[in-house]
Amino acid sequence: MKIIACGSVPTIIAPEKYFTGKVLQTPIVEKEAPARLRATLVSFEPGARTHWHTHPLGQTLYVTSGAGLVQTWGGPIEVIRAGDVISFAPGEKHWHGAGPKTAMTHLAMQEALDGSHADWLEAVSDEQYGG
Repeated sequence: MKIIACGSVPTIIAPEKYFTGKVLQTPIVEKEAPARLRATLVSFEPGARTHWHTHPLGQTLYVTSGAGLVQTWGGPIEVIRAGDVISFAPGEKHWHGAGPKTAMTHLAMQEALDGSHADWLEAVSDEQYGG
């Protein structure tokens, strides 16, 4: 058994090469091989969002607070709210983030394939974000 004490894992500012706007990440689960699970609490300020990306084994989001937006490539922008669970299939190109005027926090969970949890792509433009 391993207990990770509250406050012992630092929250970081998410890297600009993967996100637009201010985003904070707090690691929750970071398992080493042969385990593959990673879970991160991600907090988006209004207007902040991920870049387009995919996950080799898919991703599940659990929205813990606020309201935000999510979109798969070629699909409509969908509103997500606290309590919603969003699942992306392996390789499904998507983005997610806060609404234009609302903050949003979610728990992001994904597994690694050959050590990779995500493949990061281009930024979501303001035009794409605006719908």
